[in-house]
Amino acid sequence: MSKENLLIKNKKASFEYSFLETHVAGIQLVGTEIKSIRNNHASINDAFCVFIDGELFVKGMHIAEYEMGSHFNHIPKRDRKLLMHKAELGKLSIKLKDKGLTIIPIKLFLNDKGFAKLEIALAKGKKTFDKRDDIKTRDLERETGRRSVS
Repeated sequence: MSKENLLIKNKKASFEYSFLETHVAGIQLVGTEIKSIRNNHASINDAFCVFIDGELFVKGMHIAEYEMGSHFNHIPKRDRKLLMHKAELGKLSIKLKDKGLTIIPIKLFLNDKGFAKLEIALAKGKKTFDKRDDIKTRDLERETGRRSVS
């Protein structure tokens, strides 16, 4: 994955959740949606994934309407199907039944062929004290970095 293909990150996710494992999934899109993604007009900050009838869907992902589109334009916040192998979906659905686990999107990018891919993570929500610990370790690392430079 090259840097120019990386489009959109969910920066808030790493602060709110601890990631257990990550997967890459394709997204079933319509024509105006992929054009908007290529123009960097998408957001995955409030998105999450759910299983509906054994298929994985992403909800809350916002892809702005394509400005050059006509009456064939898409709905910005519709549910979009994620494309993964059946075995991977089965493993994820079994792990998701554990208490407190969820599936959240981390990155939205284009692969080398130009297809939109979504990196998702099986995640567990952090408690308040976990977040404070992360802040402390980040501050300590920053301080040690400053001392080694001086």
